[in-house]
Order: sequence, then structure tokens, then C-alpha cells
Amino acid sequence: MLTPRHQALLATLAGMTVGVAVFGTVLAINNASSPDTSADTVRTSPTPTPKPSATDGLQPGSLQFTTANFGSDKAPITSEVPAGWKSTQGGLRPRYADPTGVWQIRFDARGSKQSPDKQVDARARSIDEADLKVISRDGGTLIYTYVDKTRGPRMGLSRWLPADDGKRSAIEITVGGRPQDEAGLRAVLDHATDTLQLPTNNDNRPS
Repeated sequence: MLTPRHQALLATLAGMTVGVAVFGTVLAINNASSPDTSADTVRTSPTPTPKPSATDGLQPGSLQFTTANFGSDKAPITSEVPAGWKSTQGGLRPRYADPTGVWQIRFDARGSKQSPDKQVDARARSIDEADLKVISRDGGTLIYTYVDKTRGPRMGLSRWLPADDGKRSAIEITVGGRPQDEAGLRAVLDHATDTLQLPTNNDNRPS
């Protein structure tokens, strides 16, 4: 026969057993209803890679061109410039710039009695910009970088085309942008050079 002390001990053990069973049931129900967050993490798709923008540099493959007419009635000149670049100045010294103002091309069709090489030397000496660095000065083309006070790092490419067997310069073509635009700027300069049509008759530039 169980003593009162033994009866109390058995009652306590029975209560603990019921509590454990109830806790286990509640835990099982909660686990069944809770989402498996680790599985969701595995199924999540990666973020797509952003498409390149203009800040990555002017790319030659993105360029399309249109014909620009300038010069004078007696000495008309044509060349192809990037489509969408608007004329901000005409006549013998036209300038075309993209809508953002980051890139530009300009022509100086007045001509010069100096040879392209002398023009390169003169321009290199005359540039008054911070951190000027001449990258190359071959073949009548000056390539340089500098730092603009408001726009930051810039790059310029200036080319003089010869006339009279190289004794004088027929025209200057200059393109400008940022250092990361070099490939695109070279493409713009080369295309403008290749498509340039100078007057063939009564061309007395420079006067």
C-alpha cells in the first residue's frame, strides 16, 4: 500500500509527463505551420546585371552618324558627326555637342599657313589647364588629358589635316570628352576625318 508521500510523488511525475507531451504536440504544430525560410533563400533568383550606361564610356559600337554642312557659300564643307549631337556654332568654326554636354566635336575650317606638326606643337604649348598630360603628338594629331575645374578629368584629341604636301594645314578637327571615352572619341575623330569633303575649287584658305 502506497504511503501519502509515495502518492504525492507519483502525481508529480504524472503531471510532468503530461506537460512534456503537450509541449511536444504544440512544437510539432508550430513547425508544421512555419515557412521554411532556408528553402526560400535557395529559390531566390539573383539580381540581373545592370545594362551599361554612358558613365561607362562612349562606345564606338553605339555611334550612328549624320552629315553636317558648314563652311561658307564659296567654300562648302561636309563631314559626318554623331547623330543627335546638336550644332551650337556654325560657319567656319562649327561645334556639335551631345545633349548632356559631355562629348563634343568641333572644326576650324579657316586653314593655317603652318604645317600640322607645327600646329600640334603650338597647341601643346598653349593649353592652360590643370594636370595637363600629353599622351601622343604623332601624325598631326595631339592627344592629351587634363582636369577641368567644374567637369573633372577630360580628354582632348586634336587633328590637323595637311595641304600643299604638308606645308600648311587645311582644317582642324577636335573631339572632347572624358578619359574613359577614349575609344569612342577616336572613332568619332576617325569617322569625321574619313568622311570630310573639302572644297576643291577656289579654295583660298587661309586668306
